Amino acid sequence: MTNKVWFITGASRGFGRVWAEAALKRGDKVAATARSLASIADLKEKYGANVLTLELDVTRPDQAKTALAQAHAHFGHLNIVLNNAGYSLVGTIEEASPDDVRALYETNIFGSLAVIQAALPLLRKQGGGHILGVSSGLGHVTMPVIGYYCSSKWAFEAIHESLAAEVEPFGIKVTIIEPGAYATDFGSPESLKFAAGLDIYTDFKTQFFERLRNTERGDPAATPEAIFKIVDAENPPLRFFLGSHNLPWVRAAYAERLATWEAWEAVSTSAQGKMAQLH
Repeated sequence: MTNKVWFITGASRGFGRVWAEAALKRGDKVAATARSLASIADLKEKYGANVLTLELDVTRPDQAKTALAQAHAHFGHLNIVLNNAGYSLVGTIEEASPDDVRALYETNIFGSLAVIQAALPLLRKQGGGHILGVSSGLGHVTMPVIGYYCSSKWAFEAIHESLAAEVEPFGIKVTIIEPGAYATDFGSPESLKFAAGLDIYTDFKTQFFERLRNTERGDPAATPEAIFKIVDAENPPLRFFLGSHNLPWVRAAYAERLATWEAWEAVSTSAQGKMAQLH
């Protein structure tokens, strides 16, 4: 296995930080990015020439293009582009304002798109690469109160699935990493924004957060080896569940969906009408 060069967004905390440090510890090189250079300055002190720290606010496409170009020029190539920056909006569907939702999508969707679109010409020119997008188990199922966050991950999943088919001819691989609940600082004020609340949902949200507090969370430090298996694989999967909780949860959700679709199949089929013949 040859050492790899990573470009990581959101490297100041959470999975971005854990995976950046783990990659550096195994001898890989990392272009670590964050909105504040001060938040990742210690990486430079620890790992010297193996790390390049860059300022990047993913909601600024010009910064994404510049940072990727700098990283590619500095290291000569990029093996892995890891889109990790994101946050969650807390609020019911009724509570969140259009501005709240737009801001969420600016980071979670348009921010990741800016990175992907800036990376693709570089990866194509070098003859390949691997794009990793950090989604969530909530890209398949939903929860109340964070429905807009879930919706951003559903969109994220669709974009990456289409992307995978489009870039395969260029030797570019795509993997969607789908973590379950982990004890990262994703629940910190930096990773959560709250919509203005309505009193009618106070009790509902109190119960919801009580259930969340009792959720068993995985250890982020246990994840790097799994990520390395993905990036080192000759044929990595398009989707990869991180942790043990997602598969049972999603399996049950899809079984319920299939049962519903099948129960209504006759009605669905009746709506097809007569098949038109093309001449």
